[in-house]
Amino acid sequence: MTDILSIVKSQKLSYEQKVNALAHAAEDTLDVIPMSERTRFYFSQGSICNLNEGNAPYRPRYIMPDYEKAVKNGVKFLELEPPRDFDELLTFLQILYRHVPSITTYPVFLGDLDKLIEPFITNLSDDEVMKKLRLFLIYLDRTITDSFCHANLGPEETRAGRLILRVDRQLSQAVPNLTLKYNPDITPDSFAEEAILTSLYVANPAICNDVLNAPTYDRYGISSCYNILPIGGGSYTLTRLVLPRLAKLAKDKDDFLNNILPEAMQCMADYMSERIKFIVEQSGFFESNFLATEGLVERDRFVAMYGLVGLAEFANYFLPGKKYGTDAEADDLAEIILAKISDFAAHYECPYCEIANHHLLLHAQVGIDTDYGITSGVRIPVGDEPESIYDHLRHSARFHKYIPTGCSDILPFDITGKQNPAAILDIVKGAFALGQKYVAFYASDSDLVRITGYLVKRSEMEKWNKGQTVLQNTTHFGTPAYESGHLADRKVRGV
Repeated sequence: MTDILSIVKSQKLSYEQKVNALAHAAEDTLDVIPMSERTRFYFSQGSICNLNEGNAPYRPRYIMPDYEKAVKNGVKFLELEPPRDFDELLTFLQILYRHVPSITTYPVFLGDLDKLIEPFITNLSDDEVMKKLRLFLIYLDRTITDSFCHANLGPEETRAGRLILRVDRQLSQAVPNLTLKYNPDITPDSFAEEAILTSLYVANPAICNDVLNAPTYDRYGISSCYNILPIGGGSYTLTRLVLPRLAKLAKDKDDFLNNILPEAMQCMADYMSERIKFIVEQSGFFESNFLATEGLVERDRFVAMYGLVGLAEFANYFLPGKKYGTDAEADDLAEIILAKISDFAAHYECPYCEIANHHLLLHAQVGIDTDYGITSGVRIPVGDEPESIYDHLRHSARFHKYIPTGCSDILPFDITGKQNPAAILDIVKGAFALGQKYVAFYASDSDLVRITGYLVKRSEMEKWNKGQTVLQNTTHFGTPAYESGHLADRKVRGV
């Protein structure tokens, strides 16, 4: 009750932020997910974490509607006919997005935005399209006040994609987060360079390796913090192993390998299975929500994301004096552990996960605001980055190969990068050829910065630190993460 009253009385939360926080607080008064005593122990130690999913899931965590199908057929529940022109399309999408749930209460996926728009702008000039796009994107930023919201572009070049990039660069907004699906055989260099140049101004879009990620499902999209998920489905849940906290429970490295890790992996997987069963068998989501009843999502296209965080700190803990990212011994130990977790996830029988062959899918989770001294997923800690960007990316590729549902690196560039996006594209091509799956850029002087996978403005963080109310709730998470992770000290690269 004290926590609920503090939400009610807060002067730093907007009305909408209070409503969402109170809803989560109400859900957490319930206890409907069965857990073993050992599972409860690992939760109490912070070594298993459900990332604030709530104690009674009544919707999947991440939902990836088939927006192309919605545009083609209309949406009966919302009394929306298929749009016939650009104005109708934008209004259609604005209404539909408002009704797509997720763990954040906001949509985490807005679709392949360029492909949705392209057929509707053939008879309009660039100026006409950009004016309408500008209003549309401003609407999204001001109403979806959560930068876990994500839209995709590419891999094909489209006129709509180029115009979206131009408008995004003008607006400099945190929402929507954008990713370009890049395929060197499909994406023209000029289009990829335009995307990279835009990211050096507004930290958007990130670049996804379409060649490596596309085979994961028949159709995929990127949502939230670079989550690779099936369109027309999504992910029921994302729970994570916090590896450095787990390591501290072991007597030594052998105890960790032979006892602690196997038990914790089993506990977390069993817990995730119970969450999935509750969503499917008891929540009523798939029987009642219009997205499911109208076929915009299908139950058998949902997966379970088996997350991990802090691989670097785990390796460093057992090898004092060695550093993950620069010492071979630490990297080798980290890969041994990652391979074990990957093997477990790939063989665990998980209910209602048909599209993943009834198994779990590994995810390099990026962390939350209360993580101190814990590095996102499989990344190298800030301050320990190799001097060479090429060594950095080779290291990343070594670990990305184990992660099917999302892993990334974030690389700040100095302002010289804006004069040479072609050189950065060459770096991307090389990294992707080695096995890097996803990379994001921003310029050292940009107001917008990537915290983990989402965007926050430095200017908004300053307001939040002064006790002022801010529009984007991700500023609440991003500010402590930016400070505790020393993200201002990320190694800035030059070209």
